[in-house]
Amino acid sequence: MVLKGAQRAELLRAIRAAAAGEAIFGPGVARRLATYLAPPGPAAVRPFPELTDREREVLDLVAGGRSNTEITDLLGLSPKTVRNHVSNIFAKLGVRDRAEAIVRAREAGMGGEAGLGR
Repeated sequence: MVLKGAQRAELLRAIRAAAAGEAIFGPGVARRLATYLAPPGPAAVRPFPELTDREREVLDLVAGGRSNTEITDLLGLSPKTVRNHVSNIFAKLGVRDRAEAIVRAREAGMGGEAGLGR
């Protein structure tokens, strides 16, 4: 298979190969095939697998600079629930305070878009 924009030498090589019963691919086609046939890369790893989805959502908001009150309003949770999530996050990540949690989360790519999870 040769692409429409193939050079003359590439066309001649393809014709000769076809006459000999061979298959030949131009560089563009070969790149496309290699990309298509390449094994998939490793699955995207979610940061902090020890956290629940909700805890990860809260951590993302914390890393985006949101206060507990703002998180309460954004997620429709009670203040006590948010405090519990934050405490659980600190314990699971082994951090002492909000600042350490923010550093860890941002190093993992969290907290973008002002912590809106997007």
